[in-house]
Amino acid sequence: MKIYFSDFFEINPSIIEDYGAFNISLINDLPLFIDPFLLFGSKKEEYIKLHGGILKYLTFLKQKAELGINEFSQVKSWYLFPEVKQNWFGYSKVGNGGSGLGKKFGEALSSSIHIVFDDLGKEVVTQSSHLEKAGLFEIGVGKDNISDFTTNLIKEYLLEYTEKFAQKFIDAKFLKKVNVSKVYFNYDLERWMPKEFELPVLFGDYVLLTPKDLLTKDDNWINSNDLRGDFDRICGSIPNDQLRHEIFNYFKKSLPAPPKNKKNTQKEISQAVHYTIKKFPEIIKYYVKLKEENKAGAKNISRQKVDQVESIFIHQLSKFVEHLMEDSDFYTISPESSYEGSLKRLLFLKSFIEDNDGYRLFYVDHQPIKREEDLQLIYRLTWFASDLDVNREVNNGRGPVDYAISSGSKDKTLIEFKLASNSKLKQNLAKQVEVYEKANNTKKSIKAILYFDVTEYNKVQKTLKELNLDKAENIILIDAGRKPSASNVK
Repeated sequence: MKIYFSDFFEINPSIIEDYGAFNISLINDLPLFIDPFLLFGSKKEEYIKLHGGILKYLTFLKQKAELGINEFSQVKSWYLFPEVKQNWFGYSKVGNGGSGLGKKFGEALSSSIHIVFDDLGKEVVTQSSHLEKAGLFEIGVGKDNISDFTTNLIKEYLLEYTEKFAQKFIDAKFLKKVNVSKVYFNYDLERWMPKEFELPVLFGDYVLLTPKDLLTKDDNWINSNDLRGDFDRICGSIPNDQLRHEIFNYFKKSLPAPPKNKKNTQKEISQAVHYTIKKFPEIIKYYVKLKEENKAGAKNISRQKVDQVESIFIHQLSKFVEHLMEDSDFYTISPESSYEGSLKRLLFLKSFIEDNDGYRLFYVDHQPIKREEDLQLIYRLTWFASDLDVNREVNNGRGPVDYAISSGSKDKTLIEFKLASNSKLKQNLAKQVEVYEKANNTKKSIKAILYFDVTEYNKVQKTLKELNLDKAENIILIDAGRKPSASNVK
């Protein structure tokens, strides 16, 4: 059974661990990304150099923007990059494909770079400039853009890092010479240049390894949620008394008068914070300063997040698949149709989770998984060995469905994975899959619902009865609640 880099290239996972890389899944993207702050906060010479390289490129872009970029061809050459899908990180719903950095990102950043990085190379408040600042302004640059841009700007390092590992540890039969586009920037020619590497190749494309200490999950260390959520402390740290007074005064005036004997709502407070930051963008510099002063915190929190992903999607999932192979017929079913096969596999999965300690997969630090995206990815990684074609998050015009399982072009079954705790579960059961069936030209669908306790179970049962679905064979309830040890069962 092959899921991970170590499986496909036939090497011991401990070798990858010792090298400092993440043992990626080569079935589907894992929810991690590179945080550029970890380059800045590192004491490693090569990381410090990479951060400097990013600032050098931003300086080049800013200089060009100040001279005036009149042709989209320039934006295309300097700002637009494909996603570096070969590292197998991100939030792709199917495999490892992503949209990359397109025209919208290029035009947004090129037109605003002189504002976002107004003190680039002449920092007074902060120690350095940071690419992540672009995500703090309302210019249409999100955390995915920051991650994609960072990965492209350090792609040469990742290619060299992988090549060095591959030549030392991977059998030559898995390696090929690959000419990679947009590897490094030639400042004389003002263009991105290609370069050749010897790399591990799978499914007709090369694969990249990434150091674990560059990765994080959810948000960059510098992010807009923290900027707004820590507003009082950030503004309180501003040493200029007059500026601090003006900021707090403007913030108070931005708050609407609440009803008698009541306080402002969180929504009203958040809106006032938003207006204040737009009025006083200097706040961003003091926020970045506070983040810079806690480099150790960035490193520790990112490590915890990476360890969590590793625990769920590698360690626990590997054991889950291994036991599933040994203790069930999950991987040997030969169905007559996609619906029959999908239903049988889900029933096997249900039995394994409920009766064979498979529920352990859905807990991290004794807490149950509460993100449907994680549940859906777990299912994708356990289904990989099927002879059926599994396409995740297929979008045929009316919104994505978790999986479309097909056996030929005329035999398709749609599968929705939901958590019982989902506040929109009833709405989903009543309408969503019916709409998807029409869009995907199929009348066969299965809904799998995971619950963790009696309260969630009762909620689901009530919903199903209200919708007259409590006896439907295509709705599978899976009990992922903790089970008592056999020695404690009387």
